[in-house]
Amino acid sequence: MNTYKNIVKYLCIAALTFTACSDDNDLQLVEPSHRVIYTSQMDFENQIEVGNYITFGDVSPGVTARTWSFPENVTSVEGNQSSDGVVKAYFNTPGDYDVKLHQVFKGDAYVDDQLRGKELDTTIAVRVLGPVKLSVSAQYINPDGTLGADLNLADNAQNELQAGRSIRYSYAVAGEPANSTWTFEGGKPGTIDNTEIVDVKYSRMGTYGVELLAGRDRPFGEDMIAFENLVTVIASTDPVTLDAAYNRDSSGGVLNVEFSREIDAATLNASAFTVTATNGGTVYTSTIASASVDSNEGNIVILELAGVVYNDDLVTITYTPGTLKTLDQVAVGQITDAPMVFVGDNFFDNGTYDFGFENSMDSNWAYQWWGAPWDDYTFSVSSTQAYEGDYSGYVVVNPGGGMIVGQVDDAGNAATFQVVAGQSYELGVWIYVESLGQILPGVNPPDVRFFWAPATNWGVSGNPTFDTAYPVGEWVYSSQIVTFAESGPTTISIRADNQNNPEALKFYMDNLTLLEANLRP
Repeated sequence: MNTYKNIVKYLCIAALTFTACSDDNDLQLVEPSHRVIYTSQMDFENQIEVGNYITFGDVSPGVTARTWSFPENVTSVEGNQSSDGVVKAYFNTPGDYDVKLHQVFKGDAYVDDQLRGKELDTTIAVRVLGPVKLSVSAQYINPDGTLGADLNLADNAQNELQAGRSIRYSYAVAGEPANSTWTFEGGKPGTIDNTEIVDVKYSRMGTYGVELLAGRDRPFGEDMIAFENLVTVIASTDPVTLDAAYNRDSSGGVLNVEFSREIDAATLNASAFTVTATNGGTVYTSTIASASVDSNEGNIVILELAGVVYNDDLVTITYTPGTLKTLDQVAVGQITDAPMVFVGDNFFDNGTYDFGFENSMDSNWAYQWWGAPWDDYTFSVSSTQAYEGDYSGYVVVNPGGGMIVGQVDDAGNAATFQVVAGQSYELGVWIYVESLGQILPGVNPPDVRFFWAPATNWGVSGNPTFDTAYPVGEWVYSSQIVTFAESGPTTISIRADNQNNPEALKFYMDNLTLLEANLRP
């Protein structure tokens, strides 16, 4: 109804503006010819869901004849296509379509501010989306990383899974939803957005459901799939692994030690754990004041230290076998110098900088024009390996070559993040090396370095440096402490140096982090 009122309003304005007075002594106005076309969905790129309509309006002054043309067997039209200025078209089939308007004017007609002739042809692109419709699949992940059998996707299916193992979920969708959200009861991650394929690890025994919701705001549409009691996590005989160790809060005085399965709190002995911090050649052994099992996440052991550890420490955790067992009564074996990683608010996570490579394309990681050898590489956003989410950045630096890239938007503008001058930050990255190439003795080994603008520090060290002992085929976290000379918006470039390597260096990188750092006094 509002659409018709608006079109009538434009017609009335045109009529009042260009009507000539009847008195011969009055000024006679000449009606101009000007193309003015509207649609009811023009502010939304003429995108609708199948079965709905768009109103098309021609309120061009000076028109003497018009003809609308609509796709055959796709639309049903209300109004006279050979004369009416306003017609309504229902679209019955999803797809991309052209609606055409042929106009004949009294004189040469303006389009914007240019004359284009007495006869004009206009094409209006329309996109018709089908309803949002989801389909889900799920497969076991075998201990060796290969995919196993399909799950039975049904309420109360209670597909059995040994504790500490994972399931790969994926979905296909029609109707182009703008967003999606997975919710996994009892799994990790518990929720994740806009991810088509996700591996979910179940560490706690019990029976859990799964839910997936996808939708779009305009044109509105959504679909949800949910399965109650889909997965039953049972006792396992697999070896117990330490999956992660990280700070529980910003103080650095409490650590989370995350195991692959739930821990039996009755078997926990704080004295079996050792936390060591190395800084500038000095080794600090932290006294553990207490140890407990997280009441909500039974696979997490909480170590409360008598002191604190700092971002510039190299912190490791060792467990000497004793009484510690899982709830399914499997003993925890020796753990030696497992690295602890600091977590916190990531300054790269600002909605612009794609720190996880989830929302950018190859072209958004642009060469920075340093010249040879820094142009001798390939970079791609890859789904082959990911530390978290679906994607990572895959780098192949050719023999003797190098890489220098930075993130840009589609217009070529560099992505920025905010920093404070003089503040210490931990700059980190997760790296998965596919091939080190050939690391030669007596020369500088390959490395990755991060430079920023404005006022970079050209003396930063490798982060990481790829020596002969660097792990291959696993995700490893690397970090360094940096400060910025200027506050405000900052850009960063990633440099990989392979000049002294006679073979290609191949690696993935993910989850770039920039954390406010607390340094050892």
